[in-house]
Amino acid sequence: MHGSATTIELPVGGRDTGEGVQPESVRIGGVPVSTLSLAALIDKMLAEAPRRRAAGLAPLLVFDCNGHALSLNATDPGYAADLAKADLVHADGQVIVTASRRFAPAPIADRSSTTDMFIDSLPGAAERKVRYYLLGATEQVNADCAARITGSTPGLELAGRRNGFWKPEDEAAVIEEINATAPDVLWVGTGKPREQAFAVRNRDRIKAGWIVTCGGLFNYITGDYPRAPMWMQRAGLEWLHRMATNPRHLAWRYITTNPHALWLIWKHRNG
Repeated sequence: MHGSATTIELPVGGRDTGEGVQPESVRIGGVPVSTLSLAALIDKMLAEAPRRRAAGLAPLLVFDCNGHALSLNATDPGYAADLAKADLVHADGQVIVTASRRFAPAPIADRSSTTDMFIDSLPGAAERKVRYYLLGATEQVNADCAARITGSTPGLELAGRRNGFWKPEDEAAVIEEINATAPDVLWVGTGKPREQAFAVRNRDRIKAGWIVTCGGLFNYITGDYPRAPMWMQRAGLEWLHRMATNPRHLAWRYITTNPHALWLIWKHRNG
């Protein structure tokens, strides 16, 4: 510090909100979820990711939490082990936010859906020259997503992109492709639990500031997967819209995981 500025140290595990110490995370359904708002999460990413990459630090692992994640965490040991290695888990589902307001010692500020996180971050990424790499989806969807966001966001520069289909023996080459571009943020959209396993397995090999898992994000950007009306998003019913518009892929998932997730939230309601 220079001059007469005073350094204020916060207690470990919290941040000063002006109304006391707010915990950095609260446990929902057995998973520690960040209490950061969507805006704060984006600011954190745009500020930290370039610094971590430039310093050669291992990338920060940022995973999402929704009903599907809660259910997988309780039934898939491999996924649970990977989720436990995340540096930050954000509230992708409205049910997680609602549960925090009902059962947690502090509320999660708001829902930070991965799609909103990505879209809302684009102007700031362009302004701050934060470079993204898009990994996932089909070649067509991936290419269309890249074209859409660069076309709609003046100054946005992508580090690179690649579809989400490769053989296990080609994974080293995929990582070499990514590292050659040195992205600030690597967005991995290959679906749970594959994307989390990829991020954890290759954390020490990938040269990026943040690795953010994002599921079907690229398909939502292109319109291949339609987003729910805003009233459904605010009411926590986006899952219903997704199931209705893509029943072949999502109906069974939501029918089986949503009740399980609600039971887990109730089971772990006291911590």
